[in-house]
Amino acid sequence: MHDTLLLFGATGDLAQRYLFPSLLHLLRDRLLPADFRVVAIARSEHDDESFRGWLRDRLGDDYEAATLDELLRRVRYVPADLSDPEAMAQALSPFADRPAVSYLSTPPNLFASACRGLKAAGLLEPPSRLVLEKPIGHDLASAREIDATLKAALDESRIFRIDHYLGKAPVQNLLALRLGNTLFEAVWERRWIESVDIIVAETAGVDGREGYYADYGALRDMVQNHMLQLLALIAMEPPAAMDPDAIRDEKRKVLRALRPMSPSAANADSIRGRYRDGVVDGRAVKGFSHRDDVETFVGLRAWIDNWRWAGVPFRLVTGKRMPSRTTEVVVTFKPVTHWLFGADERKRARANQLRVRLQPEETIELGLMGSLAASEWSANELQPMSLDLAMLPPKRRIAYERLMIDALKGDQTLFVRDDEVEAQWRWIDSVSEAWRQAGTPVHDYPAGSWGPAEAVPFLPRTLTTHNGRKS
Repeated sequence: MHDTLLLFGATGDLAQRYLFPSLLHLLRDRLLPADFRVVAIARSEHDDESFRGWLRDRLGDDYEAATLDELLRRVRYVPADLSDPEAMAQALSPFADRPAVSYLSTPPNLFASACRGLKAAGLLEPPSRLVLEKPIGHDLASAREIDATLKAALDESRIFRIDHYLGKAPVQNLLALRLGNTLFEAVWERRWIESVDIIVAETAGVDGREGYYADYGALRDMVQNHMLQLLALIAMEPPAAMDPDAIRDEKRKVLRALRPMSPSAANADSIRGRYRDGVVDGRAVKGFSHRDDVETFVGLRAWIDNWRWAGVPFRLVTGKRMPSRTTEVVVTFKPVTHWLFGADERKRARANQLRVRLQPEETIELGLMGSLAASEWSANELQPMSLDLAMLPPKRRIAYERLMIDALKGDQTLFVRDDEVEAQWRWIDSVSEAWRQAGTPVHDYPAGSWGPAEAVPFLPRTLTTHNGRKS
């Protein structure tokens, strides 16, 4: 395990909210090397002591003083401009005395120059590693440019592209649920499954990220990475082994099998929305008005053209300023081949559904049909019933804790490979181009709703009924 972490973007929101807290938890639990050190890098003109004071002010109230003191003792601060590779190399070369993990928690437009600076400083020589936050580019062309710069400095085995959803324990449990149970794997294909819904709903808006969101929108910010990775895990063939390449090979096959969206299908298979003024959690919020042609809500119907999934729609829905925060997967099974019961029961019949909620709490629900018949009744009376497998696990770790440990160890299983990124962007680019050619509009929706009225066909019934609001 490497014992040096160079953390770029150390004064940013991600570092404050997740990265330093993850390091504190790992240090508390003695999961880091004895001589572990952090080199914090940002543009602010701090020295070691002033940065430690700055960080203490932001973290101190939530953590044990002894653990925080220990982390701060291990932190060095280096001011650096990532757009200047020569200055970067000069400032960081003293830390090339041992293998390191360099973590770029920065905008993607700085990846190339930062990579050149790290290379010049001797910090990308084997076995040192490089970690990059999403997004990797803005489209397929820019992703390829970034990848070419990375490959000029180090090989793929030492490049770790983070999608923090893959570090979430519930996401890993989704894979175990499917591949570890005969009950599900036996029916996990088009003959038995009607549709698959993947929903990522957020109550938060884009406050403070208007500039970024104006360039990316919901399609590039959420669908290109998080949602397509969830889709790939759900739809992939069982890997030959639980090792990094076997798993990522199968995910890549799914992503490459996604049918490109055509302009003729754009308005039937997609919906775009933008939130306006409304009420979320009882609080009035302002609408997104930075750009009228950028979506904060997107619904997509994706098709996987392979033997297992041909003809099964995968509906992907994500939005800002929704009524509740939830990430869930809903698998709807086909109806029974022949209905034996009465007409009234037929009216009450509902398709079997597997509903896996990943956040805010973990639940697994299996919707079935059952009989309420008592001994004095002469016939069955069928009613929908739910088998609730709500999980009560111990407190989950922050996803970044698992990912940081894996990067320090060199385990790429939960990181995204270059060919996955390309396949994801290829499909996203087809959607963007289809929207452009079809003139797909951006519909308004009030904050606190489940998106535009036109989005109803993309929303599963379980989303609105389980979260207390009907579309």
